[in-house]
Order: sequence, then C-alpha cells, then structure tokens
Amino acid sequence: MSNKPVSLNAPLRLRTSFRFPIADRAARTDVLIGAAWLLVPVVGWLLNLGHRVEVVHRLQHGRPGFPAWRHPRRLLWHGLVTAAAMVGYTAPGGLLTVAGISWGSVPVAIVGGVLFVAAIAAIPGFMTHYCVAFDATELFDPVRALRRVSACGAAYWRAWGIALAGLAVSVLGLLAAGVGFLVTSVWFWQVAGFSFATVFTDTHRLGPAGAEPPLPTPPAETNEVE
Repeated sequence: MSNKPVSLNAPLRLRTSFRFPIADRAARTDVLIGAAWLLVPVVGWLLNLGHRVEVVHRLQHGRPGFPAWRHPRRLLWHGLVTAAAMVGYTAPGGLLTVAGISWGSVPVAIVGGVLFVAAIAAIPGFMTHYCVAFDATELFDPVRALRRVSACGAAYWRAWGIALAGLAVSVLGLLAAGVGFLVTSVWFWQVAGFSFATVFTDTHRLGPAGAEPPLPTPPAETNEVE
C-alpha cells in the first residue's frame, strides 16, 4: 500500500476517495483512534465529527490531513457546532414528516419529506465552507448552502454516489463481530468528507488548496536588435 497522502487536488474518483483514509500510516492511525472514541457514547461521535472538520481544514490550507487528533477540545467544539447546525437543518422536515404520518396527512408528510431531503443535500454545502476558517455564520444559511450545492452541478452528485458506495462497504465491518464496524464507519465518514471537500473546494475555490493556479510568467523582453 502506498504511503503517499492524498490531497484535495486529486481528481474526484472512487478509488481516490476510498484510499484517502488509509493512504498513509498517520491516516490509518487516526481512523483507529476515531473507532476507539466511538466506544464513548455521544462524545465519541461529536469528536469524530469535529475530527472530520479538522482534517478538511488542514487539506484546504495545503497541509496533510492527518494526524488531526492533537486538540480534542477543539474537535469537540467543532463537533458540537456542526451537529447543532445539522439538527437545525433537518428538524423541521423530520418533524413535519412524523406529524404527517401521525395525522394520516399525505400532503404534510410529503412536504416534510421534501424539506428533510433538501436539508440533507444542504449539509455538505455548509460543512465544507465552515472548515475553511471555522466561521459559524457559514452554518446557518440554508439558502446559501443550497446555492453552493447547485453551483457544483453533476460533481456534487458524483460525490454523493461515492459516499453512498462507501456507506455500503462500511456495513461489511459488521462481519467482524460488529467491532469492525467502528473502524469502517470512521473510514466511511472520512471518505464522504473528502469527496464533498474535493468538489466544493474546487468549485468555490476555498482556501489555498482551491486557489486558481498561477498564470505562467511571460518571457522577459530583451532590448537586443535583430
């Protein structure tokens, strides 16, 4: 297995995204640490969410994504803030869907379902932008998040396809006495985070990793007479 880390400048491909969380020793170590943290209810999940934010932030600023477990308090804060945003986005649609089913109202359930799906689609739109400078104002503007999603075009849905494929593969971890799923689930979260970060960083030119390449320097003029 190659020990060369993967960057956001790599093309969005299934193989690249799947390899990202295990590309080098530091990456594999971080996945194992994340799996161990999942044994701690709630806090472990929040730390892993914050860790994913930290990894993308490092990549956007041209640094290796791993290791990224050195500041657990900061990771916990990022996990709390982004989890609150995720709940805020999905709660209205989720509650309407449940209410529509409980009341036997198909229109209410449909509206709730549409809102819930739109919220899920918007989440990568605010997560990746938050990672750049940890600006919390990036998290609570669903209209702006959906506009960013729309700007990504087909590449965004390609990222979703890779993420769903990673989710399907991660289920195989259940075969290892269930414990393996702790490892494969952390691997999947990193696959998804990397895939969406690649698309949004490239489309919206986020941080140094998404900056436009420098223009070639024109040749110096000379005063020689032909």
